[in-house]
Amino acid sequence: MILNSNIPEGSISDKWTNYKSQVPLVSPSNKRRIQILVVGTGLAGASASASLAEMGYKVKTFCFQDSPRRAHSIAAQGGINAAKNYQNDGDSIYRLFYDTIKGGDYRSREANVYRLAEVSTNIIDQCVAQGVPFAREYGGMLDNRSFGGVQVSRTFYARGQTGQQLLLGAYGALSRQIYKGNVQMFNRHEMLDVVKIDGKARGIIVRNLITGEYQSHFGHAVILATGGYGNVYYLSTNAMGSNVTAAWKAYKKGAAFSNPCFTQIHPTCIPVSGEYQSKLTLMSESLRNDGRIWVPKDKNENRLPRDIPENERDYYLERRYPAFGNLVPRDVASRAAKERCDEGYGVGSTGLAVYLDFEDSIKRLGKNIVSARYGNLFEMYEKITGDDPYNTPMRIFPAVHYTMGGLWVDYDLMTSVPGLYAIGECNFSDHGANRLGASALMQGLADGYFILPYTIGKYLSQDIRTKPIDTNHKEFKKAESNAKEKNKKLLKNNGTQSVENFHRELGKIVWDYCGMSRNKPALIKAIDKIKNLRKDFWKNVKVPGDDNNFNPELAKAGRVADFFELGELMMRDASERDESCGGHFREEHQTPEGEALRDDENYTFSSAWEYKGDDDSPTLHKEKLIFDTVKPTQRSYK
Repeated sequence: MILNSNIPEGSISDKWTNYKSQVPLVSPSNKRRIQILVVGTGLAGASASASLAEMGYKVKTFCFQDSPRRAHSIAAQGGINAAKNYQNDGDSIYRLFYDTIKGGDYRSREANVYRLAEVSTNIIDQCVAQGVPFAREYGGMLDNRSFGGVQVSRTFYARGQTGQQLLLGAYGALSRQIYKGNVQMFNRHEMLDVVKIDGKARGIIVRNLITGEYQSHFGHAVILATGGYGNVYYLSTNAMGSNVTAAWKAYKKGAAFSNPCFTQIHPTCIPVSGEYQSKLTLMSESLRNDGRIWVPKDKNENRLPRDIPENERDYYLERRYPAFGNLVPRDVASRAAKERCDEGYGVGSTGLAVYLDFEDSIKRLGKNIVSARYGNLFEMYEKITGDDPYNTPMRIFPAVHYTMGGLWVDYDLMTSVPGLYAIGECNFSDHGANRLGASALMQGLADGYFILPYTIGKYLSQDIRTKPIDTNHKEFKKAESNAKEKNKKLLKNNGTQSVENFHRELGKIVWDYCGMSRNKPALIKAIDKIKNLRKDFWKNVKVPGDDNNFNPELAKAGRVADFFELGELMMRDASERDESCGGHFREEHQTPEGEALRDDENYTFSSAWEYKGDDDSPTLHKEKLIFDTVKPTQRSYK
């Protein structure tokens, strides 16, 4: 496998402009003959489907949910970044680019990140035109707030439900194209494999989750917009159905998987409350604008938070990072919370929580202003915990939220398989070892609305003579047969344990050994543990029902089977990367202050793993990261 990032020549500020002016085009008459398959209908998938259909391509779009607008993008809360500089506080495209590179601990590709910052400004105009109800100041101008790792206010938001409003905008654009007949929508269809013919992606195999029917679909190009793989940890803030299956099938068909150990632990989530809990709930990072994080100065403090006087509270982020305070990046805030709890200063019944307190903000701004900004989040918290955040501090603790790793893509967002693209969270390209808050929505919409519609033409312009391939082709039949056989194997297994039980056990291993901190001996041990548990899964899992009707346990079993293989690759990747960077914190490599310590001499690269078969170890390839614009330094937020 040869990795070619296909980065254009020229200065970083001119690369994208020059690319757009020189990229090959597909004529309108030829677009009508080209079929594109889009898998996923979150912000990336919905915006890409709508944009490509508007341009004249024939589009088929697939999602496993009952409606495109139930994609997990709808759960995003805090906001979306854009370098508009409406606050006149010194923001710029370069500053957004620099903050993203630094926030990712210098483990992302400069050219892709600069392009992301460059097109961010267009996203806001697009969404306002769609009617997205962004928050506005009294005079009617769009409002902004700050997120972690920056010193400007560049985040546009719609109270605490920004993802929902943005997805409704993209869904509206998608629905228009469905109504016009330019998009065929396949709800409740799950992708089970990628079909390759003559080395190129030429289609997918899907299963109708209602009827159980297996279907083959041809496409001149296949676009994956299937989100992240955080549910490998079992407990995460992701939707219960979020999975790695589509990306994993692409990996097993030759698409390199990059930086799988780069996972993000979000610092502000409602803590685990019981052993059999199956889902965690995010509390938006935006709350750190006005909330102050603290723990008692005394260990094993039993008093109610309101009974602890100010001089007996440790506002540890403000103490340790005075320049950024409570708005340090997520990886820094999460490790700081873990350190306080590990030292015995945690609060709540488990000791695995810290306080997020709004008392000062309510005094300063008034309850009405705080409610206008965060009211729906406060209501959500009170419904889950029974505590009123207006009167008592929230209890929060870090939890798995996002994955920076994903399918390797080049500048065109194409994987190492020609004709197979990955956009949004399922690719690796923009966030390095740690994503800054409010940048996931930015990337999803940038990829779908403003980047892929240009870059895909470069490939398709060379493919206009390709006639539709009959799905009776042997490669389609082979892929469909393999998908059926895997499901039959799961159904025939006469085991005694549920899929849920195995998923929970796998998640505990991945969290314990590859969570907020990792070390070499533990990672090696974890590989053996996962291998043994995977063997037990295939021997003892029980999947009821059959595959010719609605069977959610069968769908779940297939996803968990892929999580087992992914978990092992994550451990390998974390073991090979013998440094600390961003969310990948190797205990052997830290500064005297406990911060992540990079090894730029040996690890300034993105890993790209190549599948070699079920019985062979994957091969590690390395894309060297070149920093011509930003000089990597030890991150400091003090």
